[in-house]
Amino acid sequence: MTYFHIQSLSLLYEAVQTSGIFPDSKFFPDCTAKAEPADILDAYAKAKDHPGFDLQNFVETHFDFPETPDSGYQSANKPIRAHLDELWEVLLRNPAQDLSATGSTLLPLPNPYVVPGGRFREVYYWDSYFTMLGLRVSGKVDLIESMVDNFAYQLETFGHIPNGNRSYYLSRSQPPFFALMVNLLAEIKGEATLLKYRRALEKEYAFWMDGELAVQPGTAHRRVVCLPDGSLLNRYWDDDPSPRPEAYAEDLHTAQQSDRPAEETYRHLRAAAESGWDFSSRWLGDAQNLASIRTTDLVPVDLNCLLYFLEKTLVHTYRQLPDHTPVEVFKDRARLRKAAILKHGWHAESGFFFDYNWIDNQRNTSWTLAGAFPLFFQMVEAEQAAAIAKALEDKFLKAGGLVSTIDHSGQQWDAPNGWAPLQWMTYQGLKNYGHQALAEKIRHNWCTLCEKTYANTGKMMEKYDVENPDAPGGGGEYPNQDGFGWTNGVYLKMKSL
Repeated sequence: MTYFHIQSLSLLYEAVQTSGIFPDSKFFPDCTAKAEPADILDAYAKAKDHPGFDLQNFVETHFDFPETPDSGYQSANKPIRAHLDELWEVLLRNPAQDLSATGSTLLPLPNPYVVPGGRFREVYYWDSYFTMLGLRVSGKVDLIESMVDNFAYQLETFGHIPNGNRSYYLSRSQPPFFALMVNLLAEIKGEATLLKYRRALEKEYAFWMDGELAVQPGTAHRRVVCLPDGSLLNRYWDDDPSPRPEAYAEDLHTAQQSDRPAEETYRHLRAAAESGWDFSSRWLGDAQNLASIRTTDLVPVDLNCLLYFLEKTLVHTYRQLPDHTPVEVFKDRARLRKAAILKHGWHAESGFFFDYNWIDNQRNTSWTLAGAFPLFFQMVEAEQAAAIAKALEDKFLKAGGLVSTIDHSGQQWDAPNGWAPLQWMTYQGLKNYGHQALAEKIRHNWCTLCEKTYANTGKMMEKYDVENPDAPGGGGEYPNQDGFGWTNGVYLKMKSL
């Protein structure tokens, strides 16, 4: 099946995206063409040089604009739990008709799903795991299963789970949380669930490990990196080295600030978008300069922890089969990956995990909450866990929860912002090792901030300023969004414990 790509509008696409007629670069890619691209381009070629040509009027004539999502939704001062239970219905999207022939970038999915909210009008990959945590609390198991089925469908259809269900996201994925989604469903419906999604889990693994047989020590292929000692680990990547359609003007600007080839900058920007941390000082050579981005040079600790869990999930899946040969293969893969993460990510002197720069063969120096992921996946000894807990309390814990990093760069995945998924991963990781008091403090600070903001605004937000709970979260390429899927999910899960 072919899908509509906004880039197929060529000169018109570039003109609109550099014109500033829409304040959000994502707006035009989310419009729906009313005619065939060739016919629209022909009309544009004939009209654009006429005196008084109005580009915005032309777009309005030839495209249907995306709705401003949920703009009419009012909570009417309901208690926060009632608000969130009702909000699931507001954020719910039912299976779309086949929109590929109608000029929409939306990729139709077979089952209902929940979107984050605001400008995010489609399902997002890693967001959905944290949304599912809340859906479980709300008793919406059927919806969890529908969303897992959608992701399995995407793995079967595309060979990977795209960043979101838009054609402009097809060249990249997001942090591989699918195995956690399947395990969440298996907790509810039983171990046979793993077998149901076996093929999808295998496809997810094949996507991330593509090229593993070809890489030599000190080289990389797509998402696979072979370190000088022969260790195989992974990085974020994107196959398309061009400006992101949803951030076209921003990416052009960033590339212009760099002395590297533009395609190199675009690749690093897109790889950071695959990480979900778009953007953060953890990816930057100079924490204050986005043009210094170097995402593909880094082996991220959180990504590799997630792939370790995927390998462990495949072990549990294969144990249900008569032939146990794959069990031993993936036990070995998980063991080797864990050893490589501990060797290259752990810094004993700091008592923390860091990303690894495979180009420079040294650990990155950015302190980020990615360093807490080994706690969540129970990959460390008690002594290491205690050191991580101390660093989290000393460096990351603030009045409203945990900052994502300790750098103040102006990027949205840096201080002073806190994000729901990282609160959950860290909270649960600390609980895994018995650091109950610190975990409870994080939970209390975060939930209190969510409740305070809701009381003041009637909204649940995408991110929060955890250093100054009276200020809104900020930074990044777009305004703070409300809705908001993963915040709702993590809040509900934390309050249910």
